[in-house]
Amino acid sequence: MNYNELLFFGVFLLIISFLLYVDLGLVGKKNHVISLREGTFWTALWVAVSVGFYIFIRFHGTAMHGLETPEDIQFRIDKFNHPIQITGLSFEQASHLYNINLALEYITGYLIEYSLSVDNVFVIAMIFISFGVEQRYYKKVLFWGILGAIVMRFFFIFAASALIQRFWWVLLFFGALLIALGIKMFIDFLHRHRKKEIDINNHPVVRFSSRIFRVSKEPAGNRFWIRKDGLFYITPLFITLLVIEFSDVIFAVDSVPAVFSVTKDPYIVFFSNIFAILGLRSLFFVVMNIINRFEYLRLGLSVLLVFVGLKMTLHEIHRLGFDFHFNLSTENSFYIIILILVSSILLSLAKNAFGKRRKRKS
Repeated sequence: MNYNELLFFGVFLLIISFLLYVDLGLVGKKNHVISLREGTFWTALWVAVSVGFYIFIRFHGTAMHGLETPEDIQFRIDKFNHPIQITGLSFEQASHLYNINLALEYITGYLIEYSLSVDNVFVIAMIFISFGVEQRYYKKVLFWGILGAIVMRFFFIFAASALIQRFWWVLLFFGALLIALGIKMFIDFLHRHRKKEIDINNHPVVRFSSRIFRVSKEPAGNRFWIRKDGLFYITPLFITLLVIEFSDVIFAVDSVPAVFSVTKDPYIVFFSNIFAILGLRSLFFVVMNIINRFEYLRLGLSVLLVFVGLKMTLHEIHRLGFDFHFNLSTENSFYIIILILVSSILLSLAKNAFGKRRKRKS
């Protein structure tokens, strides 16, 4: 990480910290049930900030890495396998092309991550219900869950990037993993009407934390820990937070490799992940209010995972000695992902409209 990247990264984290402080420290300090209207407002705000970052990269992407010559840009293209050619171009022309591709990689990665976050919402909802958490405490738990997710994603993404740079076959492993997870999600979609519950007594996080800490069995409101008779106890709400953090680690196993199918630049992977995570809390309250209207969205997400897994695998399979080369541009990938998601949403709306029409006739 050079000086420019370190400075850019530091400013980015300061801005994100300020926005989170405004969100919880000033606006959301009071524990309350988030309405659909409030959740929609914050969702729209975070999406707007994410799109604003796309616009910044679109015009100033080279500033992120401190690129000042065509040779600097070519080095980054070679290092992260960006699908563009700048041979014979001036610095202005090369930077223009580089910024367009970088911005498109970011917004595509963000779209993938944000879409897959919908599936994470189901898991978080089951955790809250299984632990009997009051709705007015959801906001606080999600806030601290997001902070933990940001830290874990940082290490996960840059460690994965280092592995990819050293061992190219990791991409084949990621691709196969995404295909398998997509198939599993499709099977789960077929059995979507089955009731799902989390066994909180046998959950590994619950058992591990119960061995390490004293757990209070008394209601403690919105507190994560208490002192009783001079002893330190964690509360069930804190265990709920730990389980959510654990679920994010599992969730990152499919979402992070999915973004690596679009770009190998760890900074773009990190930024797209972080903006999607920051919008997860408000998205949670929106999705929980409207999710029944989009029954086929999870089907679309399963197809999305299989697509990005195949894209990653086919792009690298020639290294195994096969006389086969597959290179799908970032722009075409973006269009295909949009098509998959829009199709699943339209299919859901069509089914809802058909169901309402049948009810009226009957």
